[in-house]
Parts: sequence; structure tokens; C-alpha cells
Amino acid sequence: MKAAQFEYARPETVAETCELLAQDENARILAGGQTLIPMLAMRLARPSKLVDVYRIQSLKGVKRENDAIVIGAGTRQVEVERSALARHDLPLLARALPWVGHPPTRNRGTVGGSIANADPSAEIPLVAVTLGAEIEIANTDGGTSMPADEFFIGAMVTSVMPGDCLTAVRFPVWSDERVGSAFHEISARKSDFAFVATAAQVAVDEEGNCLKIALGVGGLGDRPICLDVSPAVGAKIDDALIDDLVRGACRELETYGDLHASAEYRSRVAVALSTRALRDAVADARRPRPANQEQPR
Repeated sequence: MKAAQFEYARPETVAETCELLAQDENARILAGGQTLIPMLAMRLARPSKLVDVYRIQSLKGVKRENDAIVIGAGTRQVEVERSALARHDLPLLARALPWVGHPPTRNRGTVGGSIANADPSAEIPLVAVTLGAEIEIANTDGGTSMPADEFFIGAMVTSVMPGDCLTAVRFPVWSDERVGSAFHEISARKSDFAFVATAAQVAVDEEGNCLKIALGVGGLGDRPICLDVSPAVGAKIDDALIDDLVRGACRELETYGDLHASAEYRSRVAVALSTRALRDAVADARRPRPANQEQPR
């Protein structure tokens, strides 16, 4: 099939982008196009106008700002994957990115595009929710920001309003000396959509006591969720504690089934992957952390 007819605009600034979007509530932003273009071809999406933001340089880049890594919404996923700064200060995202599609997908796909698409099984939204990232949005009134957990409303549904343009994602940096992370997912084939994905990050002290901990799960429902594993803070983390934490956090999870995997299967896999992710994150936290070879920009 071919896409339905649409208008095309290529603004030079974020302000111009917001004006175009505010004028037409059926307009859609085109960034990497890895999801939107196939949807257009199958006529699952029929926007009246495509607003191409590829040329807007202010939407690109990876930089450190105080205690956060700020990634421009138009930054290609491969740029983050190759960034020494991101690997050092944002290890959980670095571990998740190789699971995103195929290399050609990451060469064109953008960080902001994945966030805005809000696929419940997508890796980047899961990391954003797990770490409590802030989503920065511009509009004709100036702009705002909101936590990732509030940004995602449901499957392919976000808090973006007509005239809004996602500009950046601000990921908090854990500056503790011993930080470990892990990311796991199960899918039919490598690079397919995940049936279940888990992301974990842990900070420990010299004695192995937990200073910070975060655990997120995607693919179970209509959006990624952050599980409550806060009872671990202050305790010495071992396998028995992890088992108890995961069982307690997953006990009330609501899962859905489809033609790819049943709800019961997803529930079992969520427990297994969450346990594995936390154990791997703790093991990673106990290993020496390499020095950052890339200076903040």
C-alpha cells in the first residue's frame, strides 16, 4: 500500500515546529520515521501533515548537566549507543539500546521518537520509567516537563497535547561509587518486540548494603511500570532478599495475554527476569567501575 495524501513541512526551529503543530491537531512529527513510515504505508496512520524535525540541531546531542544526562529528542539511538559519556553515566540505557530493533533501525531511530511512540514493550521508555527520567516538552506557551511515569498514559498514548513538541529526555545520574545495572528481555526473535523486559539498577556501599535500587518491567500491560523494591534500601543484598523482593513486587501485577504470549506466561517470565536483572545488577555494582574517557559537553 501507499500512504494517504499529506502535507509536508520542514521547520528550522522548535518554536516554528510548535506553531505548525498548534495549527493542525492532526499533524505528526517525523523524526527517525522507523515506526511512523511503515504505519503510513499501511494506512494505519493518516496525518494531515508531517512536520520533519531532522534539521533542528537543538534537538540533538548527549550532554551532562549537573546530576543528569540530557539527550535531545532528535538524537539518533546509535549516537547514544556509541557515547562514552552515556555508557559511563547512564549504564542502564547503554545496556538496553542493543535490544532496540536492528542496527539499521538504531541508525535512523531517535530517542525522542521511541519515547513519543510509547510502545508498552519498548526498551527506551522502560529505562526512562525505571530511572525516573524527566520528559521535556516545548509548546507555544513556552514548555514544561513531567516524570516519565506520568508521560505514558497507555499503549501508544502519552500526555502530549496538540502543539507540543518533545525536546529532550533528562535521565538522572547515579553518582555513587558502586553502581550496577542489568537489562533482560524475552522475545520470539532477537530484535522483535519483547514479550517481557526488565531493567534494574542498584547502588551499594563497601559492605554490600543497598543505597539505591530501581526495577522496571515492560510488556506486561499498556505501559512500562516501576516496581516497588524500596524495602531493600539499607539492607545487605543477597539472593534470598532479591527473591523476596521480586515475589512481593510482582504479586499484584496485572498482565495481559495476546496471540504471542499468555498472561500467565508473562507473569512467570516477569518474576524470572526481574530476579535475574537484580542479581546481575548487584554483581555489576561490586565490580570496579572504569573511568570515563569522554568529557561532559
